[in-house]
Order: sequence, then structure tokens, then C-alpha cells
Amino acid sequence: MIRPAPKAARAALAACAATLATAGGAWAQASCDDVVITEMDWASSAIVTNVAVFLMEQGYGCDVQVVPSSTTPAMVSVAETGRPDIVTEVWPNGNPAYDSLVAEGRIETVADVLSDRSVQGWYLPTSLVDAHPELATLEGILANPGLVGGRLHSCPDGWQCKETTEAIARAAGLPEAGIEVFQHGSGETLAASMASAVEAGEPWLGYYWEPTGLLGKYAMTKVDLGAFDEEAWNCIVDPECPGEEMTSYASTPVVTVVTTTFAEDHPELYELMSNVAFTNAQMGAVLSWQEENAASAEEAAVHFLTEYRDVWPAWLSEDARANLAALID
Repeated sequence: MIRPAPKAARAALAACAATLATAGGAWAQASCDDVVITEMDWASSAIVTNVAVFLMEQGYGCDVQVVPSSTTPAMVSVAETGRPDIVTEVWPNGNPAYDSLVAEGRIETVADVLSDRSVQGWYLPTSLVDAHPELATLEGILANPGLVGGRLHSCPDGWQCKETTEAIARAAGLPEAGIEVFQHGSGETLAASMASAVEAGEPWLGYYWEPTGLLGKYAMTKVDLGAFDEEAWNCIVDPECPGEEMTSYASTPVVTVVTTTFAEDHPELYELMSNVAFTNAQMGAVLSWQEENAASAEEAAVHFLTEYRDVWPAWLSEDARANLAALID
């Protein structure tokens, strides 16, 4: 299930590494020459991965293999092969594979990688809501399907939000109101559909989440889907549950998980990954910078390491801080 990532150029991170090499670090080689970490196929997770890889390689002297993945394939791979060692950004709510792997003692939740949890829901351009205030509520959308383009943009295969969005759409009665649930083939096309619609002044209704650079860039309004009902949500995310009652989305924890074998074999890295956490404001700012500068995930990681030197050094062991002193000072 693990596919080696292409050896794409890591120019920005290499420049940081060169700075450290020039400065001369007191390298304390860790026993970690075979660490596998995911780079999930959305922007915030890719940044988490690249920050973590840099710290492990340059701070702890590790050799880290990065593999592209998404939530479902990563969990299947852990179940079948015991790898990857680290899955950097998992939304556990409604993820049966995560629940079963935890119950079996195969994985551990090591950190809330978004320390103040996530926000998710259906969004509309604020300009559209300004023109038609009734669209700020689910009832207004159901009564005016044409104003939202008759379509709800949803997530690609492999993303848990595909299943929850389709279930909530059915519970809300979107098909009966004439609103199609349109599944995108990738996160990139979902994002592009929002961006092109907003810039063209066209209607758009779809699932999205925070923190993202896209919602930092464009003025979007989250639709009021009504109250959150935990029992209804638990049923929606359970494939065995026969009914679907209406609820808004949960504000979910977003976590990093590691295999229990990794936790036992690499205690220093386990401690590091237990400390790696971003606030929504921090991640949103980095994502906005990335989009504004058309930067890669590697460059966005360097931006974080450069701009938040008051944050990440506290994640490190004493030896790793010494190795990275040239970037901290």
C-alpha cells in the first residue's frame, strides 16, 4: 500500500539544511534510518509533514521516507502492513478504520495537530449571501435551489467528508429540492471550483473546512445547517446505522497518529510528534502565504520555520535544539 514519493526538489528545505551544515551542528544520530511518514493530499497536512520531516532529519539525524496518501488508503496500509509509521493529519470522527485500529492497539493518537480543532460545513460566497440573505440558512437554500446553481460541491473518494456530506445532503432533502451532489475527483478541483466561481461572481455551494488558505483569501459564509445532534452525527458516520437524521457537522479533533511499533522503537521521535501542533490561526496564515506566493509545501514549511521561531523550538529535545540552533537564533 505504500508508494515511495517522487524525489521532487526540496530547494527551500535544502537551503535551510545548508545553513545548518555551514553552522556546524553537534549531530546526535538517532536510531531512525527507516521512518515512513504520510503526506496527505491536502495543503495543511502537506505542511505538517514537511515541517516534521525537516525537524526529524535536521534535528534528529533521521532518514525519513515520505509517501503520498489520503485517509482511507493510509489506514488500510497500516492495517495490512503496519506502515506508514506516522499519519500526520487524521480526522478521526466517523472514520471506522481509525476506530478499529485504535481498538486493536495498532495505532496511538499522539497529538491534536490542530490544537483548537477544526471547522467544517457548507459554504457560500459572502457576496451571494449579501444579495440573498435567505441563503445563509438551509431552509433558504432548499427554497431557492437556482440561486446556488442547483449543485452542492462535495469531496473526492478517500476523504471521509465525501460520505458525511452525501449523508447530510440526503437528510436535508437536497435531492428532493433539485440540488445535485457533485463529487469532485480531487481536492484541487474542489478548491478550483470555489475560486473560479467567486472570481467570476457566480453561485457556489459546497463543503469546505478551516483552516485553509482558500477561506483566508475569499470571503465565504458558512451555511446555518441547524443544531449539532451528536446521536444523529454518530449514525451518519456509522455505515451500519440504518437511519439518517439531520445534523450540522461536528467540530472535529484533527490528530496525528503513529503505530504502536513506532512509539516503542523511536521514543525521541514519538515525543517530538506529540508536540507538533498548530493553531488554526497559525496554519491559516501559512496557507494564505502559500497561496499568495504560489509556494510549494516545502517552501510553506520553511516559511513556518522562519516566521514562528517562538513556537517550534519548544517541540524539540535539547540535542535537537542544539542541532537547529542556527535557525533558532
